[in-house]
Amino acid sequence: MDTQFFLDLMAQDNLAIFALPIFILAIIVEVMIDRDNYQRKDAMASFWMLIFTGIIEFLPKLLAFIAFYYLHELSPLRDIIGRQWWAWTILFFLDDFAYYWFHRMNHEVRLFWAGHVPHHSSERFNFGTALRQGVGERIHKFLFWMWLPLLGFDPLMMFIIISINLFYQFWVHTELVGKLPNWYEFIFNTPSHHRVHHASNIRYLDCNHAGVLILWDRLFGTFSEEKDLEKPIYGLTQNIETYNPFVVAGHEYAAIWRDVKRAAKWSDKLKYIFYAPGWSHDGEDKRAKTLRKKMGLKIG
Repeated sequence: MDTQFFLDLMAQDNLAIFALPIFILAIIVEVMIDRDNYQRKDAMASFWMLIFTGIIEFLPKLLAFIAFYYLHELSPLRDIIGRQWWAWTILFFLDDFAYYWFHRMNHEVRLFWAGHVPHHSSERFNFGTALRQGVGERIHKFLFWMWLPLLGFDPLMMFIIISINLFYQFWVHTELVGKLPNWYEFIFNTPSHHRVHHASNIRYLDCNHAGVLILWDRLFGTFSEEKDLEKPIYGLTQNIETYNPFVVAGHEYAAIWRDVKRAAKWSDKLKYIFYAPGWSHDGEDKRAKTLRKKMGLKIG
């Protein structure tokens, strides 16, 4: 295996390098318009998560490039699926479908949530929050895309589409945009839909996992509309009250470890790892679906 070959291939996935200056400029403009929605320590914690993510992601991404390459070589469709316009179109939908399930599992499996929770830990919602990426989720992320090279899509093509999807998601992290036209709100992820996703209100918990298309949430029963009478409250159901970047990145892993240690039964230890956040063997069940059921709330 020629490692340099894969490093050179990975270097061609450089959309993020071009996107970052645009993101920084957007943050500056948003600060000028809505300065009260930014807090210096909070913004710095978000930038630290961006740095941590870039460091942590390097090795998993390299391994993913290698795995995608060899899986693509096994595909009976690799000589049919090229870079035709229709292949890009199909890949866009399949990538967005993979992202939906990756994102949804990050909310419904506590071990995955531990890697994703930094993104939700800010009590503010702005373009800076978009850069506060989940650090630990980078370790397991690419497993959700492993099936695509078997359909004939080459690794670089896949990573370009993944980057385009993430580029779109940056723009939905804002309170400056209200609801868009009904047809757009029905099909696409929007700032309104994503405000719901970042809210800690029980009605909104674990909803709207979309990347680009909100259609997946509508189809699989995880869609909730932003209600005029219930303003989203951002952050966690129990906020961490710190801007220490190491705590922001790793606090939920520590919480899982504490819960696993205090559980006597092995079945309960495993539930603390693989059940949704909020499950407890000796206390109130605070999983989102359980809380909504108790309160008689329905999403939609």
